[in-house]
Amino acid sequence: MATLLSIFSVVPIQHYIFISAVLFSVGVLGVLLRRNAIIIFMSIELMLNSVNLLLVAFSSYHNDASGQVFVFFIMAVAAAEVAVGLAILVTIYRNVHTVDIDELKNLKW
Repeated sequence: MATLLSIFSVVPIQHYIFISAVLFSVGVLGVLLRRNAIIIFMSIELMLNSVNLLLVAFSSYHNDASGQVFVFFIMAVAAAEVAVGLAILVTIYRNVHTVDIDELKNLKW
Protein backbone atom coordinates (compact mmCIF):
# COMPACT_ATOMS: atom_id res chain seq x y z
CA MET A 1 0.00 0.00 0.00
CA ALA A 2 1.41 3.34 -1.06
CA THR A 3 1.94 6.01 1.54
CA LEU A 4 1.12 9.66 1.04
CA LEU A 5 4.79 10.53 0.73
CA SER A 6 5.34 8.00 -2.06
CA ILE A 7 2.30 9.32 -3.96
CA PHE A 8 3.72 12.85 -3.88
CA SER A 9 7.14 11.58 -4.99
CA VAL A 10 5.67 9.88 -8.06
CA VAL A 11 3.94 13.02 -9.34
CA PRO A 12 6.36 15.91 -10.00
CA ILE A 13 5.82 19.17 -8.13
CA GLN A 14 5.30 21.01 -11.44
CA HIS A 15 1.98 19.20 -11.93
CA TYR A 16 0.73 20.45 -8.57
CA ILE A 17 1.86 23.98 -9.38
CA PHE A 18 0.06 23.85 -12.74
CA ILE A 19 -3.20 22.48 -11.29
CA SER A 20 -3.09 25.00 -8.46
CA ALA A 21 -2.52 27.87 -10.91
CA VAL A 22 -5.43 26.71 -13.07
CA LEU A 23 -7.75 26.41 -10.07
CA PHE A 24 -6.70 29.81 -8.78
CA SER A 25 -7.25 31.37 -12.22
CA VAL A 26 -10.73 29.87 -12.46
CA GLY A 27 -11.49 31.30 -9.03
CA VAL A 28 -10.26 34.76 -10.00
CA LEU A 29 -12.33 34.67 -13.18
CA GLY A 30 -15.37 33.63 -11.15
CA VAL A 31 -14.92 36.57 -8.79
CA LEU A 32 -14.35 39.07 -11.58
CA LEU A 33 -16.97 37.93 -14.09
CA ARG A 34 -19.93 36.65 -12.08
CA ARG A 35 -22.57 38.80 -10.44
CA ASN A 36 -24.14 36.27 -8.08
CA ALA A 37 -22.80 36.60 -4.52
CA ILE A 38 -23.03 32.85 -3.84
CA ILE A 39 -20.94 32.05 -6.93
CA ILE A 40 -18.42 34.68 -5.83
CA PHE A 41 -18.15 32.95 -2.43
CA MET A 42 -17.63 29.62 -4.19
CA SER A 43 -14.91 31.17 -6.35
CA ILE A 44 -13.14 32.52 -3.27
CA GLU A 45 -13.28 29.04 -1.74
CA LEU A 46 -11.82 27.61 -4.95
CA MET A 47 -8.91 30.05 -4.71
CA LEU A 48 -8.32 29.12 -1.06
CA ASN A 49 -8.37 25.42 -1.92
CA SER A 50 -5.86 25.92 -4.73
CA VAL A 51 -3.51 27.55 -2.24
CA ASN A 52 -4.15 24.66 0.18
CA LEU A 53 -3.23 22.16 -2.54
CA LEU A 54 -0.01 23.99 -3.23
CA LEU A 55 0.88 24.22 0.46
CA VAL A 56 0.32 20.49 0.98
CA ALA A 57 2.31 19.64 -2.14
CA PHE A 58 5.29 21.75 -1.08
CA SER A 59 5.00 20.47 2.48
CA SER A 60 5.22 16.88 1.30
CA TYR A 61 7.93 17.69 -1.22
CA HIS A 62 10.15 19.20 1.48
CA ASN A 63 9.16 16.68 4.21
CA ASP A 64 8.01 19.53 6.47
CA ALA A 65 4.64 19.61 8.23
CA SER A 66 4.42 23.40 8.55
CA GLY A 67 2.52 23.73 5.25
CA GLN A 68 -0.10 21.30 6.48
CA VAL A 69 -0.51 23.34 9.67
CA PHE A 70 -1.12 26.44 7.55
CA VAL A 71 -3.73 24.49 5.58
CA PHE A 72 -5.52 23.64 8.82
CA PHE A 73 -5.71 27.32 9.79
CA ILE A 74 -6.76 28.39 6.31
CA MET A 75 -9.60 25.85 6.38
CA ALA A 76 -10.74 27.13 9.79
CA VAL A 77 -10.74 30.74 8.57
CA ALA A 78 -12.54 29.73 5.37
CA ALA A 79 -15.25 27.94 7.34
CA ALA A 80 -15.79 31.03 9.48
CA GLU A 81 -15.85 33.22 6.38
CA VAL A 82 -18.48 31.05 4.74
CA ALA A 83 -20.63 30.96 7.86
CA VAL A 84 -20.59 34.73 8.32
CA GLY A 85 -20.87 35.46 4.60
CA LEU A 86 -23.83 33.16 4.06
CA ALA A 87 -25.58 34.55 7.15
CA ILE A 88 -25.19 38.05 5.73
CA LEU A 89 -26.43 36.89 2.32
CA VAL A 90 -29.50 35.21 3.81
CA THR A 91 -30.33 38.40 5.71
CA ILE A 92 -29.90 40.52 2.59
CA TYR A 93 -31.98 38.11 0.53
CA ARG A 94 -34.81 38.26 3.07
CA ASN A 95 -34.90 42.06 2.80
CA VAL A 96 -34.09 42.70 -0.88
CA HIS A 97 -35.06 39.35 -2.51
CA THR A 98 -31.89 39.18 -4.62
CA VAL A 99 -28.21 38.27 -4.27
CA ASP A 100 -27.14 40.03 -7.47
CA ILE A 101 -24.11 42.23 -6.80
CA ASP A 102 -25.29 44.96 -9.16
CA GLU A 103 -28.54 45.29 -7.22
CA LEU A 104 -26.83 45.15 -3.82
CA LYS A 105 -24.45 48.03 -4.56
CA ASN A 106 -27.45 50.38 -4.42
CA LEU A 107 -28.04 49.66 -0.72
CA LYS A 108 -27.49 52.73 1.44
CA TRP A 109 -27.64 53.41 5.15
